[in-house]
Amino acid sequence: MKTKLLFTSFVVALAGFLFGFDTVVISGADQQLQTLWGTSDLFHGTFIMSMALWGTVIGAIFASIPCDKIGRKNTLLWIGVLYFVSALGSGLADDPYLFSFFRFLGGLGVGASTVAAPTYVSEIAPAKSRGRLVALYQFNIVFGILVAFVSNYLLKDFGSEPWRWMIGIEALPALIYTVAMVGVPKSPRWLLEKRNDLEGAKRIQLELTGTELDESVIAQLKEEQTEKSTLFVKKYKFPLMLAFLIAFFNQLSGINAFLYYAPRIFSSAGLGENTALLSSIGIGVTNLVFTLLGLYLIDKVGRKVLMYIGSVGYIISLTMVGLAFILEWEGLMVPIFLFLFIASHAIGQGAVIWVFISEIFPTNLRAQGQSFGSSTHWVLAALITLLMPIAMGGLSNPGLVFFFFSGMMVLQLLFVIFMMPETKGKTLEELQKMITK
Repeated sequence: MKTKLLFTSFVVALAGFLFGFDTVVISGADQQLQTLWGTSDLFHGTFIMSMALWGTVIGAIFASIPCDKIGRKNTLLWIGVLYFVSALGSGLADDPYLFSFFRFLGGLGVGASTVAAPTYVSEIAPAKSRGRLVALYQFNIVFGILVAFVSNYLLKDFGSEPWRWMIGIEALPALIYTVAMVGVPKSPRWLLEKRNDLEGAKRIQLELTGTELDESVIAQLKEEQTEKSTLFVKKYKFPLMLAFLIAFFNQLSGINAFLYYAPRIFSSAGLGENTALLSSIGIGVTNLVFTLLGLYLIDKVGRKVLMYIGSVGYIISLTMVGLAFILEWEGLMVPIFLFLFIASHAIGQGAVIWVFISEIFPTNLRAQGQSFGSSTHWVLAALITLLMPIAMGGLSNPGLVFFFFSGMMVLQLLFVIFMMPETKGKTLEELQKMITK
């Protein structure tokens, strides 16, 4: 693999690092902010803690517009600017409304990055290494989450208002990412499809991969230029269904709910506060290790095999966590089964989702398709995150929540067996012909 290709993919994937960091960093400032501004639980939850999440939903829904109009590279550059302004503005804010506004800007960056980054990398990557190059984005998300936890810990006593440093420090990696993005070339497929720049597309393709842009790819992209760019037509019903279902099952596994409420879940299982916190850190480490394993395997064994492994792991682990609550097992049983759940997610859905959605749509509609799948993911993430505390507290036993998620994963396994195509090793143009038939 050419060094230039790997470096470019890694720089773009750093948008995922900022995504992970931005999402989790607020947890360290949570109680400090509510005490500082004396806000109610409802106001604090809606405006302080959740505002970035709503920005993420809107960013994901509308990101395809700049991706197509100004290009994948320029969109990613502006995402870096959003992260930088959000971090500085949030860290310097002197009232809750201004803080919420800047957190919302960061959320827009998170949502847009889930569209622009996988779209860009999928378009520059050779078929044989596309899976692991796009999956670098997911690895960086997980790595960003771990770094945010470590950063919060190191800065917890720094200065008279530690929360300002916790939130503001994100401006540093955001600035590094934005400067690095200046040197990233434009997507050759976007140049040819949207700007009709054949020479530029050929030059960048050769520079990145060391190979010529295939004539069949050129012919197909030129053919797409004559088509009306509308995603929601009968021709694209199957890829739309695939994108919706993989995003749907990603969140109906309960992954976001578990990441956000891990200490609460462990406390409900009878663990002390320190043990619950330690178990939460263990989740982060498990997530990172098995994401790396998924990244290594995705182009070797394929997307479907990873989804098989993940689905079976989900079903076993979620069922066992449910039983642990119902039968009142004590000790470390719940953390052990939840570590198995996190490992199953990281090697399956975690490694596959952004890769798969970026592969199944034609170039002229790829950003729109990625936006559709990503916004489905984020809307469900928001709803499940809001409903999880109600479900944990309102049901007769929290184990019922886990049985529900386990049932959803049985449906995911059926989706993988009967509907999901294998995309490993095929060019984007070959996949388009196969999936849109």
